Amino acid sequence: MSNFTKRILSGIIYISVLIFSILYSKISFLTIFFILMMFCLYEFSKMIELKSVFPYLLGFLAYLFGNILNVEDVPSKIIFKYVGITLFLTIFCSFAWILLAKKEEIVSHLGKIFLSVIYIVVPFILMAQIPFLNTDFKYASTTILGVFLLIWSSDTFAYLIGKNFGKRKLLKRISPNKTIAGFIGGFIACVIASVIIAQYFTALSLTQWVVISILISVFGVLGDLIESMFKRQAGIKDSSNLIPGHGGFLDRFDSVIFAAPFIFIYLQIV
Repeated sequence: MSNFTKRILSGIIYISVLIFSILYSKISFLTIFFILMMFCLYEFSKMIELKSVFPYLLGFLAYLFGNILNVEDVPSKIIFKYVGITLFLTIFCSFAWILLAKKEEIVSHLGKIFLSVIYIVVPFILMAQIPFLNTDFKYASTTILGVFLLIWSSDTFAYLIGKNFGKRKLLKRISPNKTIAGFIGGFIACVIASVIIAQYFTALSLTQWVVISILISVFGVLGDLIESMFKRQAGIKDSSNLIPGHGGFLDRFDSVIFAAPFIFIYLQIV
């Protein structure tokens, strides 16, 4: 089987599983995104050479208590009280464990743990809240599906426009393949896609979808560049080879991981 065939097949399987889990039920959505969070944590921990169980423990507890109340459609304000308490207790335990274990380079070790939580766990928790951010606190699958459709639109057209018309680099020292033309092409395509999506996914208004598309275009690119920076420092091309032809799960989620908190904040405000 050729690399191109593997890339196509793995891409189809990845997208199919993601869409099915989103559309089937809120339980399948929360479950598959928990699994994806753990894969991303694993890849990022390897990337920054962190050997610790605490990012996984923090991720498990925060995601569990942050989303178990969503099963009963509880308002997000109440949920985040539970998340805050859980994070505080687990962080306190991590401090205690590291001190008792007499680990060398404590500051560096703790820094990597907290970086993993901030970079991976928190965005995934906020991402999981996005479908519930509506007046009824009911699970709206089209909201999170629309977010991913916008991300895929932006990434696809950024690649096509950049490859065929891109000359000036966006940030060469971090990502030599990204161009200004690609960014503009992805931005325009994402906004156009948001207008189309708004006609079918009516849980959000046209204005809200357009604003989300702008947030995705801007902060999604920043997320991509940030992951590229981590990979460059680690001296690797892909976060892993878990998705044949596509790299790792973190490679596929770098854009949404960085954009999700801003989408969450925007939807909370409006």
